[in-house]
Amino acid sequence: MIKKAIALAVTTTLFLSVAQADGLGSVNGEKITKLDVEMTMGATGGMKFETLDPAMKKRVLDMIVDQKLLTQEAGKTDVAKSAEYKEQLEALKKGLILDVWMKQEMKDVEKAISEKDVKAFFKKNEDRYKKPKELKARHILVKTEDEAKKIIETLSKAKDGLAEFIKLAKEKSTGPSGKNGGDLGWFPLNRMVPEFSAAADKLKKGEFTKAPVKTQFGYHIIFLDDRKKAGAVELDKVAESIKQELVNEKFGAKIQALTKKLREKAKIELAK
Repeated sequence: MIKKAIALAVTTTLFLSVAQADGLGSVNGEKITKLDVEMTMGATGGMKFETLDPAMKKRVLDMIVDQKLLTQEAGKTDVAKSAEYKEQLEALKKGLILDVWMKQEMKDVEKAISEKDVKAFFKKNEDRYKKPKELKARHILVKTEDEAKKIIETLSKAKDGLAEFIKLAKEKSTGPSGKNGGDLGWFPLNRMVPEFSAAADKLKKGEFTKAPVKTQFGYHIIFLDDRKKAGAVELDKVAESIKQELVNEKFGAKIQALTKKLREKAKIELAK
């Protein structure tokens, strides 16, 4: 119940935006509005109309046109006078009241979260925002130790070790990174198997392993492109996400406490 309430408040309700979208046209004189677009795209996972390709934009507009034509046709009947229509309209109104109220309550919580609160959370949870040491490396993976030793011998004689390493990786590596010159990109030490990480971490930038490194996958020759020291993520990079986390936490607690209080005062009768 609480999670649903939070989701309702965090998601800006489609019914709150009534600004007209420019240049989208009309159907029998009725303009196609931003609200029409938002309601039609409500299930697209947050995609924006402006980012769609022309074909997809046309598809969305065609859906809106069809819906408006059918709505206009339905409006010519007496359906608005029916009991079913009036009952569902009242239910929609109640849902809308809750949506708008929840959004307002969420804004109040957001206003109460200060920069000081964000900094305090950051300091208290500093372990969450530590950046581990990272290496940027490439490797050549082969099946046998003898083959690995021959590749190391060739690399040792090369004038340009990196260029030769890339060439040999493309020619001889059995790993999926071989076609990219053995490039593994940036990685923390715990992402690789221990034997690989330990050997790579001993290298200086521009060096390669002078002995084959055996792992469960075979024999590796590793070249270290670069390294980054461990450090902390800057506060300004995570401040917004911290604030949102605090807002969600405090809002959830507020709604839960209010719900409990209302339940204690309410007369609730449920069917058994």
